[in-house]
Amino acid sequence: MTESTLQTYQIARASRDRRFDGKFFVAVKTTGIFCRPICPARLPAEKNVEYYDLAAQAMEHGYRPCLRCRPDSAPGSCAWQGVNTTIQRAQSLLSEIPIEPVEHIAARLGISSRYLNKLFIENLGVSPKRFQLSNQLMLAKRLLQDTMLPIEMIAEAAGFSSTRRLQSLIKQHWQLTPSAIRKKSQKEVCQLHTAAVKFELAYRPPYNWEWVRNFLSQRTIVGVEIITENAYTRVFEINGRHGQVTATHNAERFVFDVEIKLEDLTYLQKVIRIISRVLDVEADPDLIENALRNSGLTAKQVCEGLRLPGAFNEFEAGCRAILGQQVTLNAATKQLNNLVANLSQPSPYGLAFPTPLQIASSDLTFLRMPQQRKIALRQFSELFCEAKGNRPSNEAILAVKGIGEWTLNYFLIRGCGAPDIFLEGDLIARNMAKKLSTKVNDASPWRSYLTLNMWYLATQEMKKC
Repeated sequence: MTESTLQTYQIARASRDRRFDGKFFVAVKTTGIFCRPICPARLPAEKNVEYYDLAAQAMEHGYRPCLRCRPDSAPGSCAWQGVNTTIQRAQSLLSEIPIEPVEHIAARLGISSRYLNKLFIENLGVSPKRFQLSNQLMLAKRLLQDTMLPIEMIAEAAGFSSTRRLQSLIKQHWQLTPSAIRKKSQKEVCQLHTAAVKFELAYRPPYNWEWVRNFLSQRTIVGVEIITENAYTRVFEINGRHGQVTATHNAERFVFDVEIKLEDLTYLQKVIRIISRVLDVEADPDLIENALRNSGLTAKQVCEGLRLPGAFNEFEAGCRAILGQQVTLNAATKQLNNLVANLSQPSPYGLAFPTPLQIASSDLTFLRMPQQRKIALRQFSELFCEAKGNRPSNEAILAVKGIGEWTLNYFLIRGCGAPDIFLEGDLIARNMAKKLSTKVNDASPWRSYLTLNMWYLATQEMKKC
């Protein structure tokens, strides 16, 4: 850690600056506890604290999470801020539940498990296995404090083989018991174990909910999504299991109040990660605004609290992109709703977006668009069928006739949360950038946000007309 970074952390801790929430953690030597920089507890003396970029690092050094400020509830750090792309991707894969053996994850990355271990130790100071375990434990802690689920279900949701295993690890790492973390009676737990999972999803302010809400509302899939003044609701299907998630904006607390109903709690962590990406709660607004200002935009031209609203998954983002080729937003949304109405199967919660197999198996005669675009949509779906849960390569997607750079880039921005892609092929973004003499490359590594800011400015101009 550099001296300037240390000084920044010290100032942020002293002022409890919310802009740094989740960007680092404060470990207190005298108590053995680590906290968020916004913890309301009395500030310890500087000589008694240590700073860590990751919760896993603090746990590796023997600290346990604070039960008051809840480090498990802090907004995550942006995935693309890692030291290199291999570690970024590995962190994402190691955070997934159901968990995969480290050896399998290394193979998916195209490297040996020994080299992956070396990368983590040298750059993060923690092994891949310990990083994976810390994420599991933090999820279990979150569920213990936020929900009334029985511990058996929490152990399953956090990827542990048994309740006894979870209890043992909590005691080993934190010298606590699940009941000490929860502080709820067993009677309450048993009565409410069928209730939806509820928790808070924090973000760093400012957050332009109005922009996100309007963006999602203009692209709503009837029966799958519901957007109200303060909430986003979504029906989904993951590996044949159905569920529903509702995120309600709570501006006073700088969080979304999230409720998840799920047939299989094993996929809970995956849904949490997805809704975090859809709402872009891990964005750092200060870094993004500075980059947009570097491109030549003035303070008035920058959309304060801009976020990048995602699609629920990569496959859906690709379908949206293909259906949106060379047509208006309204026309694309109508096609999308037509696709869902004809192919989606009802679930206990509503309609879920069609699977790759459902689209690949259809002749799509109900869609009123060029035949080549239908073929492209089917071939794109076939790629996902062949990938069996993985994402097809960019090269494979571009090899589909009818899919070009614009379609691929839209897919990457909304489906993968790619932060540094300017949609040069988008007429509105390109014309606005030209009109404002914007230096697009100077906004790197946040050029995707520059694209959305161009759309925002175009919308503001239309309102004036």
